[in-house]
Amino acid sequence: MAKADKNWILPDWPCPASVRALITTRSGGISTGVYASMNVGSAVGDASENVTENRRRLEAVLPSQPRWLHQVHGNQVVGAENITGIVDADASVATSADTVCAVMVADCVPVLLCDRSGQVVAAAHAGWRGLCAGVLENTVEAMRVPGRDLLAYLGPGIGPTAFEVGEEVRTAFIERDPQAVSAFRPLREGKWLADLFMLARQRLRTAGVSAFYGGTDCTYSDTARFFSHRRDKISGRMAALIWLSSS
Repeated sequence: MAKADKNWILPDWPCPASVRALITTRSGGISTGVYASMNVGSAVGDASENVTENRRRLEAVLPSQPRWLHQVHGNQVVGAENITGIVDADASVATSADTVCAVMVADCVPVLLCDRSGQVVAAAHAGWRGLCAGVLENTVEAMRVPGRDLLAYLGPGIGPTAFEVGEEVRTAFIERDPQAVSAFRPLREGKWLADLFMLARQRLRTAGVSAFYGGTDCTYSDTARFFSHRRDKISGRMAALIWLSSS
């Protein structure tokens, strides 16, 4: 379990001193109803003034505004320093100090990465489509550091006892990598329980990353702490953020 600091999760991993990271929970904001209370998603139906205030509270503990992405469940990776407007991507990389990489999640696994020397960081949005399409491999490639020199932290996502998928999802992963068969457990005819955390670790290993942490918090089962789109249908969004500190 990651260490908690008030309303944030502070990843528990041996990152360099120059690397900072946090993951929001559903606590600490002003949104109400299904969005209660720390929804940072601006396109999920919550009142805009609530999202603005929630983001303001988040930005108060950051060195700069997060470089938000328009996430499309794909494998595109962009340089966070180059984001100036709406960019369709599911991961970003930063090498300059105080540039905040950010992804929003509500069941998909947020994957935070840094190199062991504290020179580059990245954040990836890893749902099943993105994982199968290679978003983590592309992120590692964009960091321009050998996978063996990277650390990865897997934030809260839908757990292996809750993520029901059809045969087509299982087939897509196994066709990409036969070892993926171990991440699926039969549920009933044509339905499987998928382990997103295991699939993410498999994709990281393929990219050469062997040092990974986290991957224990289930968004679906922990109603009090996390938003879950699969559980609630209409839901807020949490954010996972990482940056290099100039201090």
